[in-house]
Amino acid sequence: MNDPNISLRPFASSDADSMIDLLLDEQVKKTYMVPDFASREAAKPLFDRLLELSHSENRFVRAISVEGKAVGMINDVGISGREIELGYALLPAHWGRGYATEALKAAMENLFAAGFETVKAAAFEENDPSLRVMEKAGMVKTEQTEKIEYCGRNHHCIYYEKNKN
Repeated sequence: MNDPNISLRPFASSDADSMIDLLLDEQVKKTYMVPDFASREAAKPLFDRLLELSHSENRFVRAISVEGKAVGMINDVGISGREIELGYALLPAHWGRGYATEALKAAMENLFAAGFETVKAAAFEENDPSLRVMEKAGMVKTEQTEKIEYCGRNHHCIYYEKNKN
């Protein structure tokens, strides 16, 4: 990574509060698809599952850490052979600082080194910041699009990808 203060790492139990904050954040939920939890207690099992998956060799689930503190996450949302699709989210207090771009670049580097040939990601077309993150990380817009219903609205998803070569 270009910024030595940013790293990708497995989750730790100590990340629970900040990641539950992320899962419950209304701004995050507009563009990162998570269940609509009624309470912190209701969100805790999802964090526990992310914690477990982040230590699995068969999955790519990582905390985006800044100076040791989890400020976001990046995770696989689909794996097919040597192709992987990622999703990512940051706490709003950390938006606009380049952290998501650096995390996506690092994730792609790790995944290519692990044998993946293609890394994909998608964002709702109205999510300009995420579209810019993918572009700045070196991904290219594809012809693939998808309509998804989320939070009672239909969203048009735009896909980007980067190939190993």
